[in-house]
Amino acid sequence: MKYKLSHFNYKLPKELIAIRPLPHRDDSRLMVVHKDSGKIEHKTFKDVLDYFEEKDLFVFNNSKVFKARLYGYKEKTGARIEVFLLRELNAETRLWDVLVDPARKIRIGNKIYFGEDESMVAEVIDNTTSRGRSIRFIFDGTYEEFRKKLVELGHMPIPKYLQREADKEDEERYQTIYAKVEGAVAAPVSGLHFSKQILKKMEIKGIESTEITMHVGLGTFKPVEVEDLSKHKMDSEQVWIYPESARKINQALDENRKVVSVGTTTLRALESSLTTENRIIPFEGWISKFIYPPYKFRLPLKLITNFHAPMSTILMLKSAYMGYELMMEAYNEAIKEKYRFLSYGDAMLIL
Repeated sequence: MKYKLSHFNYKLPKELIAIRPLPHRDDSRLMVVHKDSGKIEHKTFKDVLDYFEEKDLFVFNNSKVFKARLYGYKEKTGARIEVFLLRELNAETRLWDVLVDPARKIRIGNKIYFGEDESMVAEVIDNTTSRGRSIRFIFDGTYEEFRKKLVELGHMPIPKYLQREADKEDEERYQTIYAKVEGAVAAPVSGLHFSKQILKKMEIKGIESTEITMHVGLGTFKPVEVEDLSKHKMDSEQVWIYPESARKINQALDENRKVVSVGTTTLRALESSLTTENRIIPFEGWISKFIYPPYKFRLPLKLITNFHAPMSTILMLKSAYMGYELMMEAYNEAIKEKYRFLSYGDAMLIL
C-alpha cells in the first residue's frame, strides 16, 4: 500500500499534550507493544528493565541541546525579534545559519541588538529560506567570550507548542542526564525518561550501553507539506558513530543479544550507516534519510520512543518500524488511556 500524508493524521486531544515534565524523569508511563503478537501492556518507565537481561545493549544518543533561542531588538524600530540558532557556519567570522521570527520584518542589511547593554549585534547577510537567514555576530571579545555570551543570552529551545518561555526547570529537564556533545536544537526526547536510578539498575543487572551522537535539527520537525511522501526532503543532521560503538553493536547482534535503540534519532542514524552486509561502520558526517513506509529496517533493534505529533516525520518512521495498523491501534489506545504526548510526555517500548 502507498501511504500518503493524510494517513498519518489523527486527532490528538489538546489536554493530552504534556506542557511540563513530571516531578521525576522515570515517573512517566510506559506502553509496551509486542510487534509479533500485537499485545499491548501498560507499565511505568521504572519497569523498562524487566524486558531485558544481562549483556543486552542500550544505544543512547549523547547529543546535548544548546541554548539556541535568542531574543533581540531590531535597530530603529525596536521590534522584538526571535533568532533561533541552527548551526555555526564559520567560527572565525561568527557566521551562523538561523531562523528569524517575525521573518517579514528582517531583511538583508538589518541589524539586531541583544542584551540590555546591546553588547552583541547581529547583521543579516543573506536570506536562505522564507524564515531562514545567514547572520554575522559583531562582538568585542575572544571567541570563548562570544560563546559564553551566547549561553548567557540564550534560552532552552523548548517546542513552540508548549506556548510558554523556557525556565530554570527546562534547563535541566529538556536535556538527557547523559548529554555530552553540544550541538542539538531539540532534545532526543525518549532519553529524557532515564534517571540516575535506572542507569544504576542497568549497571547492577549487567545491561550494557554505548553512545552515538546525532544532533537533532529542525529537519526532524519540519512539517511535511506534500501528500506524496516521496517528494518530502529532510534537512541534513549531523551524526557521529564512534568505532567502539559500532564494534559493540555489531558484536551484540552477532551474539543474538537484544540491542535497544533509545529514540528514533538513534535508530535513523544507525540505519543510515549500514554497509550492504548490514554491518554498522564508524561514520562522521551528515544524514538526511527520510524513513517512511514501506521501508524494511535492516537492523533487528528494539525501540524506546515517545508519542509523536500527527503527520510528523517521526510518526512515519515509527509506522515503518512497527507497522501502520499496529501503530494506529497503539496510538488510539494511548488516547483512550490518557497517556501524555510529545516531548515531555510518556514513553513506548516496542519489542
